[in-house]
Amino acid sequence: MILKVRVQPRSAADGFGGIRAGALVVRLTAPPVEGRANAALARFLGRALGVPPSAVEVVRGETGRDKLVRVAGLTSAAITTRLVS
Repeated sequence: MILKVRVQPRSAADGFGGIRAGALVVRLTAPPVEGRANAALARFLGRALGVPPSAVEVVRGETGRDKLVRVAGLTSAAITTRLVS
């Protein structure tokens, strides 16, 4: 499953910021330097979705705030259920 994600690095706390322009907004404390925000995104989404961080892969937008993220092993219905609950 592919997710549109908008990352807000250097936030006060990790968390979800809702949906904006069709993308899931994720706030991360990690800075956008040397892939730290991407690694933090994989860890955060992995925990939130109940999958290992290795199942979360940035497929486009590694150096930008807008990203396409692939989550292996989950359907869109499963992702929606886990994010809503």
